[in-house]
Amino acid sequence: MTFDLKEELKNLPDSPGVYLMHDAEDTVIYVGKAKILKNRVRQYFQNSANHTPKVRAMVSHIAYFEYIVTDSEIEALVLECNLIKKYRPKYNILLKDDKNYPYLKVSIQDAYPKVTRTRVLKNDGAKYYGPYQGSATVHHMIEMIQKIFRPPTCHRRFPEDIGKGRPCLNYHIKNCFAPCTGQVSREEYRQVFFEICSFLEGNHEKLLKALEQEMQQASKNLEFERAAGLRDKIKSIQALSQKQKVINAKNQNDMDVIALGVLENKGFAEVFFVRRGKVIGRENYRLNQTKDMNPAEILGDFVKQFYAEREDIPPEILLEHPVEDADMVSQWLSGRKGKKVTISTPQKGEKKKLMEMVKKNAQLAADNYEIQILKESEKHSVLSELGLRLGLSSAPERIEAYDISNISGADSVASMVVFEKGKPANKKYRKFKIRTIEGSNDYGSMQETLYRRFRHALEEEEAIDAGTLSREDAKFLPYPNLILMDGGKTHVAAAMEILEQMDLEIPVFGMFKDDRHKTKGLVGMDGEVELSPTGSVFHLLTRIQDEVHRVAISYHRSLHEKKGMQSELDEIPGIGAVRKKALLDAFSTVSAIKKASVAELSDVPGMNRTAAETVWSYFHKKGEK
Repeated sequence: MTFDLKEELKNLPDSPGVYLMHDAEDTVIYVGKAKILKNRVRQYFQNSANHTPKVRAMVSHIAYFEYIVTDSEIEALVLECNLIKKYRPKYNILLKDDKNYPYLKVSIQDAYPKVTRTRVLKNDGAKYYGPYQGSATVHHMIEMIQKIFRPPTCHRRFPEDIGKGRPCLNYHIKNCFAPCTGQVSREEYRQVFFEICSFLEGNHEKLLKALEQEMQQASKNLEFERAAGLRDKIKSIQALSQKQKVINAKNQNDMDVIALGVLENKGFAEVFFVRRGKVIGRENYRLNQTKDMNPAEILGDFVKQFYAEREDIPPEILLEHPVEDADMVSQWLSGRKGKKVTISTPQKGEKKKLMEMVKKNAQLAADNYEIQILKESEKHSVLSELGLRLGLSSAPERIEAYDISNISGADSVASMVVFEKGKPANKKYRKFKIRTIEGSNDYGSMQETLYRRFRHALEEEEAIDAGTLSREDAKFLPYPNLILMDGGKTHVAAAMEILEQMDLEIPVFGMFKDDRHKTKGLVGMDGEVELSPTGSVFHLLTRIQDEVHRVAISYHRSLHEKKGMQSELDEIPGIGAVRKKALLDAFSTVSAIKKASVAELSDVPGMNRTAAETVWSYFHKKGEK
């Protein structure tokens, strides 16, 4: 059916609702809400001189529109948020999807809760905290929880596994309160997790008061070990509280403070979370498609997307700029929270000073992003120059480098490092144990490595074609634009032989070194490539060569040490996997264990005098033979 724009505009209702703009390929390119659909949608197709360049560009791509009528503006607002999240339209401001951000989940609905990290929010009765900016932040929070509250981290199921087996090493090193022993009641177990929730909510004063009362009671009951544990927990929480910036010690306000840093086509929203008068956390979000929009518009769209799924809504939200529909958004959030939520822009006093601090952080995020873009551009120019020097048709966006490591020809291993856009892609590194080549044969070892690496890639391509593997899950794709060997022309020839056999056309060059084992330059089948030793290309090659050599040596050493551990510690009677791990954690190497005294060995968690004497006797009697 042909879409008749004039007729459809006539038929628009006088109701609140949401409209969706589609392009010729049926893709949703914009979602908006309106108090009166008829007035709002018609504006797009009237005099374009009043439109911003962004709106004019969008309208030029509209093939047709549809709309959904709602009973109220608030319903329209909620639906708009959900549809933007669903369709990710090109011309809407796009906040990075929360599913990409990590949360902490406390399964308080379970009889025996756990703390886990997740990127998916569910309506399952659990408590979710976040989102956090990245995995490092979540890891730090989990470390703090583990240090203060010592919840179990094992895979045992409670109450099924209570009393089954001995407690693990975490119990012996005082890193778990060990419910598996049967000495912790269900109520005591749950109380720990209620305290964890209180801690994550920033309610430190209430938690500290409860812990101090519990400590005093334990002391009265002559439970001195328990009282000491509570004392240490109190000190850890107090230390954390002192690090947090105090905003308003008198009123103990709960609020979120939001400001913007703006570049030409991106916005950076900074959110400070203030709970009970203290800043307990902050997050930064990058917003796309903000060109030609004023800060108030950007902030208004951000607030709606940001709070669409958040559970932790404070009673007060401070914004850098007054936003359109603030009253309606306030009503919406109040309904979700079950209590009044106010939205305002501070004009003076402590709140104004706090907003200025948040604004500085937002602008710093924008400036840092701009610096990062400039650095990326510089790296691309280096890659372009490298491609030009090597006679490549384009800049090598993905470079793979290879090196072989062995000791007197024994236990050969190979490393493969990957640089993408001039930066190391650590997760894409690969390591190989040489299987078919004996002795010191670097050329044969390199050929085996390349054959196995590209055989895996060809197998993955076949699996993708067969529909049994997605390209995102492939571990050996894509192919590199350039292969660098740690070696000279002979290494290059050995690599080219394998690539020709596998019908692959990938440029190969060798990274050769001078007499002092320092990077000297590149060599191909046609000879050396002229490079300035002070230029950016030379510095990139030095970094790649150092990295591939480091990975190869580290892998070889780790296997050699592991082999040593297996041949030594595994032969000692009474030293199982748990004690072996504890010894290595305490002394790091087998050599250090050999030098330790019986007393030092006895002090290791999980060891006793008898086991320590067994270890000491094994090494010393062995040395006497």
